[in-house]
Amino acid sequence: MTSRPSAIERRSAFSPVRALAFLGLAGTGFLSGGCVSEVPEHRGGGTVADRQVPVPERDRVLFDYRIAATALRRGDDAVAKEKLDDAIARIGGIIANSADAARARSLFSAESSKVFIGEPYERTMAYFYRGILYWRDGQPDNARACFRSGQVIDSDPTNEHYDADYVLLDYLDGLATAKLGGDGSDAFARAQRNAGERLALAPYQPAANVLVFAEFGYGPRKYAAGQHGELLRFYADDSPSRSARLLLDGGTKIVPLPAFDDLGFQATTRGGRVMDHILGNKAVFKAGANVAGDIALAGSAIAHEKSRRREREGKDTDDSDFAAVGLGVLGMIGKVASAATDATADTRQWDNLPQRLSFAAIELPAGQHPGRIEFLDRDGNVLEQRTQTITLNVAAADRDTVVFLSELKR
Repeated sequence: MTSRPSAIERRSAFSPVRALAFLGLAGTGFLSGGCVSEVPEHRGGGTVADRQVPVPERDRVLFDYRIAATALRRGDDAVAKEKLDDAIARIGGIIANSADAARARSLFSAESSKVFIGEPYERTMAYFYRGILYWRDGQPDNARACFRSGQVIDSDPTNEHYDADYVLLDYLDGLATAKLGGDGSDAFARAQRNAGERLALAPYQPAANVLVFAEFGYGPRKYAAGQHGELLRFYADDSPSRSARLLLDGGTKIVPLPAFDDLGFQATTRGGRVMDHILGNKAVFKAGANVAGDIALAGSAIAHEKSRRREREGKDTDDSDFAAVGLGVLGMIGKVASAATDATADTRQWDNLPQRLSFAAIELPAGQHPGRIEFLDRDGNVLEQRTQTITLNVAAADRDTVVFLSELKR
């Protein structure tokens, strides 16, 4: 008759400590093997095209955004249009059930692994810039379509409290309508309602043949907050440039350029309400798996200690060793699952956006109009180092002259 192995023999043959040590090493190897390096975000001068940096497909829209903004400021309309058209086609054609979106929704995939299309304020700016370029090409109808698309992106059809609240988009919508022979009064009224008492909008002047778009300050930044970095939040360093003015023809003509919109406000609110983006499902799973792992490992330690105590007393271990191993396995699975769950918010960002947007429509005779643009602080003082010398070339044509002025260099 075969005798039953003693507690000491069973313990030496299958030690929970050894098993847990092995699982720990395996878990460490699993996690270290899962690290992935990503292309760093472009923040230097010039464009990505200049540096010939390979762009991952999931980041293509992001790089389109950045290159387009730089090209527009350099006066390279062809590149700006090419990149904006590519981005808009992609953000308008993203399928919610695509493989990338499904992978991003999974518990073990980072939000940054999905195809980037940007937050509402980023997508809105793509349409805003494209609208400027359409108007410059003599297509105010297409420009208006872009401004209206931006309004839709900034709104939430499922929540009536999240209506679009860009002042400039509505104002330009109405101006384009007026220039096309329609009635832009409804859009003007919406714009004035959103502007409130801080800004009295100029009535439309369909005869104004020069449209001046201006931008100043540096736009919002994203950062991850929360225990697991699951909260996507925004901040914007308030730029000293609070407004601008255009001085033409030896200072005889002064054109005010107040701030219509603030992208910092647009990033941190929807319909004027402060908001946070929360990836709660991943954060809850990560925390729950971690706690479950702690409980299981604690149970494993208790079972192992019970086995040793019975062993010292000369009693049968009552399979406590095997219970310790089982709980240890569950504990390690929980800890590994928690560590592998990436709840971090996606902080990829269109990092060369402005903070404030401005506009003016004026009437000028054809020809060259030398002048300068001055940026003003909150008290109306000129920020001398930011002043730029410009020349407006007004064409004698049946289309508006569209001028784009930026405090930003890239």
